[in-house]
Amino acid sequence: MNASEPLVRVEGLTHYYGNHLGCRDVGFELYESEVLAVVGESGSGKTTLLNCLSTQIVPTSGKVMYRFRDGHVENLFDMSEAEQRVLLRTDWGFVMQNPRDGLRMGVSAGANVGERLMSVGNRHYGNIRKTALDWLERVEIDPTRIDDSPRTFSGGMQQRLQIARNLVTSPRLVFMDEPTGGLDVSVQARLLDLIRRIVADLGLSIVIVTHDLAVARLLSDRIIVMKNGKIIEQGLTDQVLDDPHQPYTQLLVSSILQVGA
Repeated sequence: MNASEPLVRVEGLTHYYGNHLGCRDVGFELYESEVLAVVGESGSGKTTLLNCLSTQIVPTSGKVMYRFRDGHVENLFDMSEAEQRVLLRTDWGFVMQNPRDGLRMGVSAGANVGERLMSVGNRHYGNIRKTALDWLERVEIDPTRIDDSPRTFSGGMQQRLQIARNLVTSPRLVFMDEPTGGLDVSVQARLLDLIRRIVADLGLSIVIVTHDLAVARLLSDRIIVMKNGKIIEQGLTDQVLDDPHQPYTQLLVSSILQVGA
């Protein structure tokens, strides 16, 4: 297996909702242990792109080539839905903006983590519970809350639980859709520190969609700027944000500077 080859290679990815453009002719590469931020205003196409990459929706045209653990490369959309579902619970994770969409609210915190382990074949209750306890501690949730319902958790705790649920099976690639959206500033800061530390510890590849350029700068190695469904600028995060070439990117950066002034 050649680690210098991209983990994901996107070619000409296009999606229409009827006559409405979601994204058009998107192309980029993502490497192992790399964090890629996709930024843009609402309606820019970033969520459509994320849903195509994660096989939640089938693109109108284009390819998403994925390099598997054994080294072979395959277009995700040449795979069956069953094969895609296996990827989503083994090699991949998906952290949603609203943690209630990514958790089972009717079972305990420990069961939320343990279910993911059971889905990949773990059956020893003691080992599953021990691993769940370890992961609750890792995401800064009091392990004595393992049997509590996620409904009793704060929004920040729910998001940390969703992260534990996704990462417990050691995925290679994790998709994140506005993971700090809707949280208080202080809670966001703690969650971002947690995400950054875990990503570094595990060497994860991440595609994170965010409208917040501060989140992109803190977490990502590279950045894609989208407008009207197309990529208009991409490159190393610091380079793009410190010296944006496109007027739209300049506008995004200046708006953040004005807010922080």
